[in-house]
Amino acid sequence: MRKINKIGVIGAGSMGAGIAQVASTADCKVKIYDQSEKVCEDAVDKLEKVLLRLIEKGRINESKKNSILSNISIVTNINELSDSDLVIEAIIEDLEVKKSLFKSLENIVTNECVLATNTSSLSVTNIASSCQIPERFLGVHFFNPAPLMPLVEIVPALQTDLTIVSEVTQMIKIWNKLPVIAKDTPGFIVNRIARPFYGEALRIYEEGIADFKTIDESMKQLGGFRMGPFELMDFIGNDVNYAVTESVFKAFYYDPRYKPSFTQKQHAEAGWLGRKTKKGYYDYSGDSKIEEFAVELKSNIVDRILVMLINEAVDALYLGIASKSDIETAMTKGVNYPKGLIEWGKEKTFNWCVQHLDDLYSCYHEDRYRCSPLIRKWAIEETKT
Repeated sequence: MRKINKIGVIGAGSMGAGIAQVASTADCKVKIYDQSEKVCEDAVDKLEKVLLRLIEKGRINESKKNSILSNISIVTNINELSDSDLVIEAIIEDLEVKKSLFKSLENIVTNECVLATNTSSLSVTNIASSCQIPERFLGVHFFNPAPLMPLVEIVPALQTDLTIVSEVTQMIKIWNKLPVIAKDTPGFIVNRIARPFYGEALRIYEEGIADFKTIDESMKQLGGFRMGPFELMDFIGNDVNYAVTESVFKAFYYDPRYKPSFTQKQHAEAGWLGRKTKKGYYDYSGDSKIEEFAVELKSNIVDRILVMLINEAVDALYLGIASKSDIETAMTKGVNYPKGLIEWGKEKTFNWCVQHLDDLYSCYHEDRYRCSPLIRKWAIEETKT
């Protein structure tokens, strides 16, 4: 197994800087490159402040802080990544820009260097096609903020050598992260399965059933989620969340299950992006009061969103997107769901799932609410036992 110790990171935004911190904390030598040298310098300055706070909290000592910082160097010319064992890009989510980058990068690095994209929703196979040696290319998708979020989705392209997958998976474990293997399909595991958490919540709002706060408090109080869907969209950014939804929708040939929302589109167009703009679904310029509402309404909201999430998770298993274990791990560790969705479906019973999904389909006659064949199969097995 090859030694992966010299890491190149392209892109010094929050994600790239976070990946650099993770790698340097694991005693890898990291070179970080961005078209803007100032962005790199700002990233390192922010990292030093983060590390000082960790010292104050007793998480690390002064020696570890110095070690982490000494492992990171800023390079002003991409050619300085030539001795890398692994290069991870964390730049704009634009397919052609990424393909152009890797096409150029292959002329810089050695043939043994592993190339990886941190894309959250673009086709890894498509990006790999830009490489002369696509066998050494794969997706390594961290979640933001990378130093805090334990999950990393490892996504082999169709062309990827499985030995590379094994080596990178082992490396991620050494970096003290939790890897899961995902098939190269739109959204991979988390961004695919999580779509109904946002999409169905937006649909409930657009139908006039409940407002943002009612939906959020329902999911937190009865569903046990740490954040409601609108709180989470405001945290992620409505521009980012909408872009991922639109990307997944297009990539799935406009499957209505992943249809974007006009409400979110308009929020993004208005610049109401959430916390980063002080206004999104909520106003963050001051405190807002949460009103009381009926328990029965809350229950209906939770059941509707939850059954859509369970359906998506089971269908991902049915279509071989990932193993059951990796699906459950991805949703509990990648987006902090209170429990694995497949296990949740088992607790509610799959007959319950079939009934709720069929009721929704009967009401709307939309393919959005089609029940996974695997849920139907499991429901029949439940009835037999």
